[in-house]
Amino acid sequence: MNYSRQREKVLQQLSGHHDHPTADVIFAELRDKDPNISLATVYRNLKLLAKNGTIQKLSFVSGADHFDPNAKKHVHFVCDRCGGVFDVPMPEAEMLDEEASRHVKGIVTGHDLVFHGICDSCCQQRME
Repeated sequence: MNYSRQREKVLQQLSGHHDHPTADVIFAELRDKDPNISLATVYRNLKLLAKNGTIQKLSFVSGADHFDPNAKKHVHFVCDRCGGVFDVPMPEAEMLDEEASRHVKGIVTGHDLVFHGICDSCCQQRME
C-alpha cells in the first residue's frame, strides 16, 4: 500500500480514539482540521487500512461500521442503547478457537466475539 498524506491523517485521527468511532465521526473531526477532505476519502482509506490489517473494521447488525485502531483480535461489548463499542479484556477468549476445533468437523480459522447489553453510562442515566 502506497503512502498517502490523507491516509496518514485518517490513521492518526483514528489512533487517538479508544471508542471505536464510525467513518462519519472521523470525517467530522478531520473536516475541522482540513476542510478539503471528503467523506469518500475517509471511507476509502479506512477500508484500505482495514483490508491490509492496520486497523479493524467492526460490522454489527444494527448501525454503521465502527473502526478500531487495535488490529489485534479482541472481544467487544456493544451498548444496545447508545451504540457505544467498548473493548473487553478477556485473554481467555484466545483459547476459543482451539476449544471449538474439538467440537467442529472441519477447520476453525477464527472467531468474532461481541457481547451486547447496556453500558455503565446508560445504566447510570436510567437510574437518574
